[in-house]
Amino acid sequence: MGSGQTIHIVDVDVQEVWKRLKEDPASVLIDVRTSAEWSYVGLPDLSSIGKQPILVEWQTFPGNEVNPRFVESLTGILDAAGVDKQAELFFICRSGSRSRRAAQAMAEAGYLACRSVADGFEGPIDSNRHRGQLAGWKAAGLPWAQT
Repeated sequence: MGSGQTIHIVDVDVQEVWKRLKEDPASVLIDVRTSAEWSYVGLPDLSSIGKQPILVEWQTFPGNEVNPRFVESLTGILDAAGVDKQAELFFICRSGSRSRRAAQAMAEAGYLACRSVADGFEGPIDSNRHRGQLAGWKAAGLPWAQT
């Protein structure tokens, strides 16, 4: 892009994301949480639709620095998988903040259909200070697995 203009990233509801992942063979789910989150919280399970999420940390673990190689790493993975720059890319994190920033970075790198998964994998904190109950991938009852 190079123009310095901000590209608007659309938030897509988890049920709609699941529908589009099932219906569009070119669509991709990219989990940008940390390796610790993947290991201890779980991952979206796309095996029933013949897919698997791409895992690339937006922020490094431990610590919270933005991964300086995020765009380069993800571009390499997408290229190796034959993913076109027009394919719909759905970015998911814990609750929707990191995924929006990651989608923005990839849109600026020339990917044309970057979306953020609304409420992420676990959603907001409930009245008991727990996630995964109010909204997001887990609360919607979409397939997921613990490693």
